[in-house]
Amino acid sequence: MAWALHGTGLQDIVVTQPVERVLQIALHRPAVRNALRTATLHELAMVLEAADRESEIRVVVIAGGPGVFAAGADLQELAALDSEAALADPRPAHWKAIYGFSKPLLAAVDGHALGAGCELALLTDIVIASEAARFGQPEINLGFIPGAGGIQRLIRAVGKPLAMKMVLTGEPLNGAAALAAGLAAELTPPGECLPRALQIAAMIACKAPLALQAAKKTMRLAYETGLEQGLREERAIFCSLMDSQDKKEGIAAFLEKRPAVFVGR
Repeated sequence: MAWALHGTGLQDIVVTQPVERVLQIALHRPAVRNALRTATLHELAMVLEAADRESEIRVVVIAGGPGVFAAGADLQELAALDSEAALADPRPAHWKAIYGFSKPLLAAVDGHALGAGCELALLTDIVIASEAARFGQPEINLGFIPGAGGIQRLIRAVGKPLAMKMVLTGEPLNGAAALAAGLAAELTPPGECLPRALQIAAMIACKAPLALQAAKKTMRLAYETGLEQGLREERAIFCSLMDSQDKKEGIAAFLEKRPAVFVGR
């Protein structure tokens, strides 16, 4: 993705394109276990905004490093915040931009995803976890609470009883428990998480781009709106795809028993 990032001076993440149409973003602050500082979130938002504009990229996978996805927020930054500074903090705008990414977004969690790291995993569309994964919101142990969606998204992902336990005790879930609770979509052995996430991403990247974005948008409606509104908008989005070139190509390819070639129009 050098076309979009040349000269931007990324420091906290490493961006590669290991698979056709799939972008990989690796969190890379190993000295602090990939703690998510403001600059990290800014870089993530910037790269995702660029990828959203690029038709060549259809899916993005966010990964960490060996043994850790992201161990939380940067506590050096949080220690300096008072309530007034927290209200003016630029971090919420970066989180909003990351969540605004319109294409499929996967997380490969092969280690600790705690605090802000868990919040980052929660706002992705599909989480692939390894048996070494640990998901948790331990902010209660530090005298505050999750502030970037860790409560709102967690309770929607795993339900009230388990979310209450995780947030109030600060105890994490292992990979198997995360899978059972619905936080993760698949579980892999350690070391196989990222390859599996890239395999799934490559499978998704072959689908029709407009339909992928429409499906993501429509599924979000299921938990962001009421049923009646969700049904209305789902139908409207369905109808909007009926004139697309990809819809015509998809049906023709199926009837002709050949692979479809989707172009995003």
